[in-house]
Amino acid sequence: MNRRPEITRILHEMNAPHARHAELSERLYTAVYDELRRIAGRLMRSERADHTLQPTALVHEAYLRLVDQQQVEWQCRAQFFAIAARVMRRILVDYARRRAREKRGGRAQHVTWSESLGLCEQRTHETLVLDRALTRLAELDARMERVVELRVFGGMTIREVAHALGVSRRTVDNDWLVAKQWLARELSR
Repeated sequence: MNRRPEITRILHEMNAPHARHAELSERLYTAVYDELRRIAGRLMRSERADHTLQPTALVHEAYLRLVDQQQVEWQCRAQFFAIAARVMRRILVDYARRRAREKRGGRAQHVTWSESLGLCEQRTHETLVLDRALTRLAELDARMERVVELRVFGGMTIREVAHALGVSRRTVDNDWLVAKQWLARELSR
């Protein structure tokens, strides 16, 4: 069943001054859960194997942050998933930072070294490096950073990104091409 119009309708209802937020939040959760779970699953596949956050937990944490947004006037499904992508990115970066802090002695624990530990450390590092690169890209071109965020973290198509940002597909195509080249150069340093 195509839930796109239903999601937009629920989001609009949530903007009403006397909206029944608890009921609408429950309806919205049911309508968006599968898509959020798909995004979270894809994001978690690129994380380290021993990540303590599971895709379902990522969805729950992201959703709680999303429905807590008082200052957002919900417009449509694309806007919702664009914000969801940013929230999931923030959650994963926060977890990576916490892990890096703990690695430097926050909760020191002696473990034996293994190949999997090396891989886990590398993925935590990669998440932080990518986040720093995206932050630098945002300073140069905020829209380009959003295109990357929505494509990489949100799993959105070019068409969906164009709709979410209110620009043409050609603009998104160009931003995506330039951003990928810029990130490749930046990450190869």
